[in-house]
Amino acid sequence: MTDSKSPVPSPDTISFPTDSGPRPVLWLITLLAIGLSLFQMYSAGIQPLGLFYQRGIHLALVLMLAFLIFPPMNKYRRGPITWLIDVAFFAAAAYSGFYLVFYLDDIINRAGFWSQTDIIVACMTTVVVLEASRRAVGFGLTLIGIIAILYALAGPRGALPWLGEWLPGILNHRGYTLERIAGQLYLGQEGIYGMPLGVAATFVFIFVLFGAFLEVTGAGKFFIDLAFAGTGRQRGGPAKAAVIASASMGSISGSSIANVVTTGAFTIPLMKRLGYKPAQAGGIEAAASTGGQIMPPLMGAGAFLIAEYTRVPYVEIIKVSVFPALLYFATVYLFVHIIAIKQGMHGMAKSELPVMREVMNRGWFFLIPLIMLVYLLVIGLSPMRVGFYAVMGIIGIAALNGLYQAYKRGVSNRNLQQEMVQTVKSGFHKTLLGLELGARNAVAVSIACAVAGIVVAVVGLTGLGLKFSSMMIAFSGGNILLALLLVIIASLILGLGLPVTASYIVLIVLVGPALTNEFGIPLLVAHLLVFWYSQDSNVTPPVALAAFAAAAIAGSKTMETSVQSWKFAKGLYLIPLYMVFHPEIITGGPWSILIWKGAMIILLLLAFAAAIEGYLFTWMQHWMRLILLSCTIALFFPSATVQAISAAIAILLLVINFIQGRKATAQSQPQPG
Repeated sequence: MTDSKSPVPSPDTISFPTDSGPRPVLWLITLLAIGLSLFQMYSAGIQPLGLFYQRGIHLALVLMLAFLIFPPMNKYRRGPITWLIDVAFFAAAAYSGFYLVFYLDDIINRAGFWSQTDIIVACMTTVVVLEASRRAVGFGLTLIGIIAILYALAGPRGALPWLGEWLPGILNHRGYTLERIAGQLYLGQEGIYGMPLGVAATFVFIFVLFGAFLEVTGAGKFFIDLAFAGTGRQRGGPAKAAVIASASMGSISGSSIANVVTTGAFTIPLMKRLGYKPAQAGGIEAAASTGGQIMPPLMGAGAFLIAEYTRVPYVEIIKVSVFPALLYFATVYLFVHIIAIKQGMHGMAKSELPVMREVMNRGWFFLIPLIMLVYLLVIGLSPMRVGFYAVMGIIGIAALNGLYQAYKRGVSNRNLQQEMVQTVKSGFHKTLLGLELGARNAVAVSIACAVAGIVVAVVGLTGLGLKFSSMMIAFSGGNILLALLLVIIASLILGLGLPVTASYIVLIVLVGPALTNEFGIPLLVAHLLVFWYSQDSNVTPPVALAAFAAAAIAGSKTMETSVQSWKFAKGLYLIPLYMVFHPEIITGGPWSILIWKGAMIILLLLAFAAAIEGYLFTWMQHWMRLILLSCTIALFFPSATVQAISAAIAILLLVINFIQGRKATAQSQPQPG
C-alpha cells in the first residue's frame, strides 16, 4: 500500500493559517509566537518562575499577539487609523506586563495602598484584556466581563450607586469604588492574574504546544489513518473512523472546533459518499469531536482547572475521567452503527483503505510520547514538567525518524549528504512552525481565562456565588433534578457567548457551592458535572458551534446539523446525570459495586440508543420503545432493587429484539431451489 490510500494528505502538504498584512508585522507575529513558546518551555522544564512573573509575561505576550493577529473589525482590512489604534493597544499590552514584573516588589510592599499609577495601569490592563477578548474570543465573553465590573461598581457605596437601585433585592450589595475594583482585578491574586490564567499560563499552554508538534510532525495523519484502517471496512466505516479519530485527536488537541476541522475535512465527505445524509455526517463529526474535550489526557483545559479547584491530583482526574469518556464515545459509535444497519450501508472497499500494518510501520513512534506522557504522570511528576518532556520527546523522536528516512533515501539514491541537509532544514522549519502554531492556538484560551478571572474576582468580592446558590435553591425547591435542569439551562445561556473553559469557570463559581453544600453532591462529581454540561454549547441548538463548523464542511443546514449532533451527543447529558445519582463510578468503592454500577450505565446507554432509534437487531414496536425508555429512566434510580428489575426488563426486551432480528434475517435469505 502506498500513502495515496490514506484519506489524509501528508503533513508536508498541509497549509497552516496565515495572516495578511505588511511583511514586518507577519515577521513580528512569528517572532513573538516563537518567543512565547520558548519562554513557556524554559519556565516549564528549566527554571520555574514565580506566580506573577510567569503570568505577567505570559499574558503580555499573548495580548501583544492578539492585537497583531486580530484586526479591530474582522470584515475590514486595517487602515491608517486602525493601525494607530492597534499600535496603542499593543504598547499598552506590553506595558501591562512590564509594569507588573519590573515593579512587583514595590507593588507587594504597598499591598492595599495602591498608588495612582497602579490604578491607572490596572484600568488600562482591564480595558486591554476586554478588547483582546472581543477580538480573539467574541463579544459575548467581553460583555459578561463588562457586566461583572458594572455589577461590582453598583451599590450605595460604589462608584455607580444609581445602578444598584435597579438590582433585585437578592442581588444587592454594598458596591465598590473604581480603585478597589481595579486593585482587585490587576494587583490581587484573584482577578486577571488569578488561578484560571495561572492554569492557562502553565499546564494548558505546554500541552497545547505538545498538540501543535503532534500536528506538524504528522501524528494527526497517523491517528486518522489508524482509525480508517481499523474500522473502514465495517458498516458505516468512515463514521466509525470519525468517532475513533476524534477520540484520539481530541484527547491531545483539546478543542472541539479544531477537531471538527482537522478530522471532519476527511471523514465527512466519505460519510456522505457512503450514504449518510449531509446533516447526519456533520452531526456525527460534531458529536465525536466534542468528546475530545472530555477525553484524557488533555480534556481542553478542564483537567488542570478541576485539579486546581478541587485540589485532587491531576493524575487522579485523568483516571476517573477515562471510563465516562469511553462511555460517551461508545454511545456515539452505537448510534452510528445502528443508523448504518438501518440504512443498509456497507463499508469502504479494501483497495480504498490504508493497511493497519503499514500504517503502524510508518508511524508507530508517535505512540512513544503518549505512552511516556502517561507513564510520567502516573509516577508523580508535575503536569508542567511532564508536558515539557512530552514536547522534547516528540521533537526528538520525529527528528530521529526524519534522519533515518533521509539516510535510507540517501543510500538508495546515492545522494546522502543532500538528503541529510534537506531533512535538517525541513526539521528546523517544522520546529519553528510547531512553536508558532502552539502559541497561536493558546491565544484564545489564555485571554478567555483572563476575562474569566475578572468574573471570579467580582463573584468573590460581592458574594454573588452565595446569592446565586440561594436563588438556585429557591427556584428548585430543594429538588435535585430541577437544580440540575437549572445548571443545564445556565450552561446553555453561558455557551451563547463563552468558550467551554470560561463557561466552566463562571458556572462552577456560581453553582458549585450549592451543588456540594446544599445538595450533597461530592466535590469532584460536581466539577465533572459542570464541566461536561459546559460542553453542550458545541452540540445543542440554537448555538452548537462545533455543529456549525461541521455543517460548513458537510454543506448542510446549520440548524438541521445541530439537531443531529444533539441527538448523537445524548451521552453528554446522561452520563453526568448518572454520576450524580451513582457517584461511586467517580469517587470509588468496592469492586462489586463498581462493576454493578458500570454494567448498569452501559445497559442504560444501550437501551436508550435502541429506544431512540427504534432499532437494534431489527425494527422495534412502539410499545417496546416506550418500555425501554421507562427502564432507562429507572436505571438512574439509586436503588439496587429498582436497577435489577429495570435491567432484567431491558435485557428481556433486547433479547426479544435479537430473536426477531434473527428470524427476519432468516426469512430474507433466499430459500434453496
